Order: sequence, then structure tokens, then C-alpha cells
Amino acid sequence: MSTFTIFLVLIVVVAFLLIVVIMVQNPKGGGLSSSFGGGGTQQLGGVKKTTDFLDKSTWTLATLLLVLILVSNIAIDRGNAGIESKALDTDAQSTQPLPAVPTTNDTTTATPEDSAAE
Repeated sequence: MSTFTIFLVLIVVVAFLLIVVIMVQNPKGGGLSSSFGGGGTQQLGGVKKTTDFLDKSTWTLATLLLVLILVSNIAIDRGNAGIESKALDTDAQSTQPLPAVPTTNDTTTATPEDSAAE
């Protein structure tokens, strides 16, 4: 299993967790935070602490996702390709012949005045 594949799996897992954490949140007091703070005096964490946890976990997972995406770019196996684009290769540009421009001495070519008259 290559390093890039490991990063890819981690990115998918973190993205899924981020989706779950975002879907659990509800800014109007519903969702998971309302079920923990249900109205009794004995609360499992309380509404404020649950909201803080969800908020911190959202930012942590989003930051982790961004870092994993950036670091996975380093792990991509590029092989021995070197320069991938011929447009960036200066040697390839100098060795390619220019296309021949056809020269015609034909007097039957249309002029702008001729096309305007039609």
C-alpha cells in the first residue's frame, strides 16, 4: 500500500467525520446539544459544553483535512516523468519545426469589400 493511498483513506475518513459532526450541530438548540441538555439538572456535559466540543471538533477536523490534502500532494508518486508538459520543455520547443505557411498567388481571394457587398 503506497503512502498516497494511506493519505487518501485518511482524507476520506476525516471528511466523513467532518460531515457527521456538522450534521449533528444545530444552531437553534436542536440536534445532539439539545438532547444532552434536555431540561433536567443532571446533564451529561450540558448544552454549552456540547456546543463547544462540536465547534472545536469541527475546526480540528477541517484543519486536519486541509493538512492531509496538502501533505498528500508530496506523497504522489510521479515516477521518472520529469517535465510532463512539452510547453515547459525548452529543448522540445527549439527542435520542433515550424508549420509551413502556404503561399498562394491566387487573385481570386475575397476582400472585405467583396464580402460586404454580398
